[in-house]
Amino acid sequence: MIRALPVLPLLLCAFLSFGQDNYKSFTVKYLTGSNIIPDGILDEPMWEKAESASEFWEYFPLDSIQARQQSDIKMFYDDKNLYVGITVDAAGRDYAIQSLKRDFRAGGSDNISLMFDTFSDGQNAFLFGTNPYGVRREALISGGGTQRSGFTTSWDVKWKGDAKIYDNYYTAEMVIPLSSFKFKEGTKKWRFNSYRFDTQSNETSTWIKIPQNQLVFGTAFMGDMIFEKPLGKSKTPLAIIPYVNAISQKNFETDEGLNNIKFGGDAKVAIGTGLNLDVTINPDFSNVEVDDIVTNLTRFEIGLPEKRQFFIDNSDLFSSFGDSRDANPFFSRRIGIARDTADNSIENSIIGGIRLSGKLSNNLRVGLLNIQTDEDLENEIPSNNNTMLAIQQKVFSRSNVGMFFINKQSFEDYNFVEREDEYNRLLGVDYNLASDDNTWTGKFYMHKSFRPDDNVGNFSSGARLSYNSRNYNFFGKGVYIDEDFSSDLGFIRRTGIFKGLASFERAFWPEQGNIQTHSFRFSPVAIWSLEDDFKNTDYDLRTSWEAKFNDTSELGVGMTNSFTFLFDEFDPTGTDGGIPIPGNQNYHYNSVEAGYESDQRKVFAYGLGTEVGRFFNGNRFSAEGGLTLRFQPKVFISLLFNYDQISLPDPYPSADIWLVSPKIDITFSKSVFWSTLVQYSNQRDNLGINSRLQWRFAPLSDLFIVYNDNYFVNSFQPRNRSINLKLTYWLNI
Repeated sequence: MIRALPVLPLLLCAFLSFGQDNYKSFTVKYLTGSNIIPDGILDEPMWEKAESASEFWEYFPLDSIQARQQSDIKMFYDDKNLYVGITVDAAGRDYAIQSLKRDFRAGGSDNISLMFDTFSDGQNAFLFGTNPYGVRREALISGGGTQRSGFTTSWDVKWKGDAKIYDNYYTAEMVIPLSSFKFKEGTKKWRFNSYRFDTQSNETSTWIKIPQNQLVFGTAFMGDMIFEKPLGKSKTPLAIIPYVNAISQKNFETDEGLNNIKFGGDAKVAIGTGLNLDVTINPDFSNVEVDDIVTNLTRFEIGLPEKRQFFIDNSDLFSSFGDSRDANPFFSRRIGIARDTADNSIENSIIGGIRLSGKLSNNLRVGLLNIQTDEDLENEIPSNNNTMLAIQQKVFSRSNVGMFFINKQSFEDYNFVEREDEYNRLLGVDYNLASDDNTWTGKFYMHKSFRPDDNVGNFSSGARLSYNSRNYNFFGKGVYIDEDFSSDLGFIRRTGIFKGLASFERAFWPEQGNIQTHSFRFSPVAIWSLEDDFKNTDYDLRTSWEAKFNDTSELGVGMTNSFTFLFDEFDPTGTDGGIPIPGNQNYHYNSVEAGYESDQRKVFAYGLGTEVGRFFNGNRFSAEGGLTLRFQPKVFISLLFNYDQISLPDPYPSADIWLVSPKIDITFSKSVFWSTLVQYSNQRDNLGINSRLQWRFAPLSDLFIVYNDNYFVNSFQPRNRSINLKLTYWLNI
């Protein structure tokens, strides 16, 4: 049993001591007859009447002084829109801009972002941002902004904005429909914060003061924007988003071709003031960026991020249960993917689905996802219904309790479906802890799975606790996964284990010199087998030192001592016909590593890393890196590479494994974008080319031309090829 009593006084102190002197607010005035043209020029007389959110604090390189380059944000509203006018001081006109494409990456470039917590729950927020060229971005923040995974830029919504550059400052205007937000009718106050990146002065600043040991978009640190009169009912229009996709493709392995025209679409329906109903029929994801290829030297599957728009919105409500690395009960990428008769992963068509998600009240969130996949009798894949119901109730100031039910089930009696695969169900409950100032965060969960004739045991449970302060940081986690626990819609790396992990860090903040902060960390990880009398099967003992410099560059070195008990034979090189190293043996190995990342504000930036040491019964040398080159503001070129040299003793195979990924992004304008990605992997025996031309001819409406080409590496023979012409149109009714 975990004893929680000693922790409670510390949590109480954290709740009571949270920075009351950090409180700030401003009034958003109500105006009638406003006629703002969002051209970025603040020449309308009503801006003189608006109150300001000003007096920004520096976040980087120091977090204890007022910002050297100040920002000023003014707002007012009417029955339809929120109007924002921004003035941003700067040292000159030499701004760093990644591209003209929407939803740009903020780090390493000049921009300002505004965060709105419309339900004042300290957990979720809407973000709108712009840069000096008037390029816009929007994002959803979830989980209190405590992890980078809670920052989602795939969310899209209609709004207007632009910017204007002057000698020592730039201005911006935003017109954001109130229907873009979700809020309770009669609300008089939202929580608000803003953060800004200034590359010329090498400064990051925020309206509300945030300590550097916290993420800059954390929702624990926000002030108030007070509306002059209560907000009315949120009137989100019905959005219909049809598409047509013409595709021509050929599989050179089977010498089969396909020419087809596909129709489908999405609909977005507002229910009340806090819920969204999303409907998709015959969805098509041909315009979505291809997955990044990853070199895998482990025995286990690698989880790749979700990129499909339908599964993005409010995704935290469904995907935040359990442990994201070891025992995630819901992993949306499982939907639309199936195994054929040769156990290969292939696409499984989605017939349609719905997602209902949002707020029932200030403290209660709900989510319902239901997706029907098509049958594929040739590959013995049944038609399945995939359902998840999630409920999340806020407790205390920023914590919550969540419950879920998952069901994957085939409703037809297929003769190729085994009894144990007819359905897979899960029930679970999670408690997520977050103190007022994010000093303490944590989780406790208990999940149970069900299959036909197998309902005994099948548990997964875990707990983690994190303490994050300026000088001392601690993280501890324990995960228990029963041998028979299963989730067909989840990501479970291993079963039948207990895993323990801890991290102890001491951080230093020098007052002088080029180092902004540096830290020492010790991170032990161990795994025990439940089926082998709790035998220790794996551990990693890692010690590292990391430094961040005042010019934003970073340096790190580390050393790891590892142990693996290999149950089954395994070939880490993946060589065809190679002799695997023996199973039922212990392997001890050590390694050292180092990495450096340059100043990302520069036109040319890079990151390099290397690792060398023992690897099972042989040796390993690895080198990886990334290079970026900007021709501002229209061209962005990047190159990622990874090299692994695996040297095993005879008769086991050795290998030189390469992964090289060059990419070029060209933004001809704010509405025409061309992106080409090439990925070479001799481990996958694949050379892939993905080229996408996108024309945003109307708000959130696009014409895509997508070309894909794949070749075998060794023979350089074509593998498969396709070209898509896809048209989508966003229609508000």
